[in-house]
Amino acid sequence: MIMKKRWQRLAQAGIAAGALSLSTLANAADTIKVGVLHSLSGTMAISESTLKDTVLMLVEEQNKKGGLLGKKLEPVVVDPASNWPLFAEKARELISKEKVDVIFGCWTSVSRKSVLPVVEELNGLLFYPVQYEGEESSRNVFYTGAAPNQQAIPAVDYLIDDLGAERFVLAGTDYVYPRTTNKILEAYLKSKGVADEDIMINYTPFGHSDWQSIVSRIKEFGSQGKKTAVVSTINGDANVPFYKELGNQGIDAADIPVVAFSVGEQELSGIDTGPLVGHLAAWNYFQSVYTDENNSFIQQWHDYIGDDQRVTNDPMEATYIGFNMWAKAVEKAKSTDTDKVADAMIGITTANLTGGTAVMNKNHHLSKPVLIGEIQDDGQFAVVWQTDALVAGDAWSDFLPGSKDLIADWTKPVNCGNYNSKTKTCGGQAAQ
Repeated sequence: MIMKKRWQRLAQAGIAAGALSLSTLANAADTIKVGVLHSLSGTMAISESTLKDTVLMLVEEQNKKGGLLGKKLEPVVVDPASNWPLFAEKARELISKEKVDVIFGCWTSVSRKSVLPVVEELNGLLFYPVQYEGEESSRNVFYTGAAPNQQAIPAVDYLIDDLGAERFVLAGTDYVYPRTTNKILEAYLKSKGVADEDIMINYTPFGHSDWQSIVSRIKEFGSQGKKTAVVSTINGDANVPFYKELGNQGIDAADIPVVAFSVGEQELSGIDTGPLVGHLAAWNYFQSVYTDENNSFIQQWHDYIGDDQRVTNDPMEATYIGFNMWAKAVEKAKSTDTDKVADAMIGITTANLTGGTAVMNKNHHLSKPVLIGEIQDDGQFAVVWQTDALVAGDAWSDFLPGSKDLIADWTKPVNCGNYNSKTKTCGGQAAQ
């Protein structure tokens, strides 16, 4: 009798546990989880925390429209704290534990490189919203920032063709994005006839603050009788003391212009931009661009954040484009399944904020306009140059010997992110 009652209790417990499990699964399936993987502390928080708020704003807006596939979106925010190995841990947590359907995140290439093997192993989906060095294309990543041919190369062409630059300082933070980008730029400059002695390369660590001697060297390098320009891949909060020191040493944009790839409205909002007027940045978007789409986005941002002094910037637009494309792909695929969404993403279009249309190409990179802006005394940029048409992002540089024969194409029959067009072989990740 005792044994019978014991089995009855076990059976009841099993039924209850099963019901709880089904209930948990049902609750989990009630929402579509959106992972947010941006540094909210540490050296990159100056740039990344704004992107966290951007994703939350877009999630809120999508939920007001009814969500996706009849479900509400649920954001899951983590802080990898500008710690590159922690990015991988947090990505694993988001996919394995939190069961997110997509991740919007990373800023630096070293953080993306940390996350890449995790999303490939677990078949997650990452939207990466910042300009980068190229030399990569993963089936599990969509790159909505600029590749070098959509930022670095056009910026150097502008310095040479429009400003008459003959000497170049390539100044960057010491990690993969500046080093690879500068390797591409050094090869490109030499292909344009620039001599070795007319190229100065300098790297500094993240968070570098003492710029006096480096800026003095730049000033000396630029005093040799040839028009000199600085190409800056300095990242994060190190930009604030760098630009302050330029002002302190009286480096005028008319004499030695600086064009930056990682400085936008957000980074300038913390410093006196008066001495920096005339220095440049190359992006695919500026807040100052006047279009109906951009005006609406700026107003939405100010309303959401509750502060009409908060600026917008290029990685925010890239996040906006990526989020809207992902939402369209989910609806097109009628699923949040990674493989189905990845297939649906190819060819997806959405309005950008500069008055055109963003297109997702077969290599998981966008077609985008390229703009060069000049710093104004209010911390905004006046557009001084832009491409006539959209530029398709190139995953592999034509100026690196090991890359010039490589293409990325995530459609059949190639289905490879690292395909050698000469040997007809896939050298990297390939679709199964």
